[in-house]
Amino acid sequence: MNAERIFLSPPFAGDAERRAVMAAFDSKYLAPTGPMVDEFERRLAALSGRRHAVALSSATAAIDLLMAEFGVDCSWTIVAPTLTFIATVGPAFHRGARTVFIDCDETGNMDVTLLGEALAELKRELAGAFKVVVVGVDLYGRCCDYEAIEELCRRFGALFVVDAAEALGATRNGRPAGSAGVAGVYSFNGNKIITTSGGGAIVTDDGALAARARKRSQQSREPRPWYEHREVGYNYRLSNLLAAMGIAQLDRLDWILARRREHADRYRQRLRLLPKVEGENHWLSIALCASRRERDELLERFARANIEARAVWKPLHLQPVFNGARTYGGKVAERLFRRGLCLPSGTGLSENDFQRIFKVV
Repeated sequence: MNAERIFLSPPFAGDAERRAVMAAFDSKYLAPTGPMVDEFERRLAALSGRRHAVALSSATAAIDLLMAEFGVDCSWTIVAPTLTFIATVGPAFHRGARTVFIDCDETGNMDVTLLGEALAELKRELAGAFKVVVVGVDLYGRCCDYEAIEELCRRFGALFVVDAAEALGATRNGRPAGSAGVAGVYSFNGNKIITTSGGGAIVTDDGALAARARKRSQQSREPRPWYEHREVGYNYRLSNLLAAMGIAQLDRLDWILARRREHADRYRQRLRLLPKVEGENHWLSIALCASRRERDELLERFARANIEARAVWKPLHLQPVFNGARTYGGKVAERLFRRGLCLPSGTGLSENDFQRIFKVV
């Protein structure tokens, strides 16, 4: 009989989360609003250093609401790192926006020098029709260069959004993940640092933006004693039950982050990982193999041992759906894709788990 499967980053929850969900259940607030949602939003705003938070059904929904807020359509351009998950640009793509991809540096995050080149060229080409959103990504829990990207966006007149889906609890130069730009986005999917089973959030200092996002997430219903709509909204709200679980997870966030850091340190003693980034949350530990062949061999060996591992994100400029998209650089991201291996990094990893993992390596 095969050994129990070791997952890449499974949910870590227990009695505290069970009690929180049951308390929400007993409160009779079972619909997608309620006091737990309000408290979860308050806690997220404080954690992010923002004035407002809007709890939603996913981080993709959060990005989609921001694209709706900006009025993104086929006249807009979205500039994003190529080394990221497709949801970073998916909502803008669905709205017809043009995508421009930027290579990463050796840490995996967007190369700000190439970003500057891209914005300068777009400014010359588009002139008065310059409508650009830069989506920075905090890759694998390591914040991108907030200050440099903010300065470039101010200089060229672009909007800046932080996709901090993987980075809750991380910091950069003392700033919390998601604290830069017009707004930040979090994910609480089952594999993230904390989970609400599925969920996400917008964090922002703009109260009007937060109010509009909250309204749109509830079908854009007007405050009338009947159902009245001046626009078509979305069904994107987080439920009260899931928010209760999120609150319980936040209660032990510091402990979760410490555990993840311990796991990363243990890997680093035995393996070559991506360069350290100060303030990262160690969502996933990324090993650098000598070659694609070595990476693929390790993936096969992990699979035979019933251990989940995976390659790093395949760069978006290599994805068939984005064939022909303008890309600045790309070789660094391609190299990390060929050599990068995401290792099991879950909060609950045991000594026995590590022994099995290192035996495979």
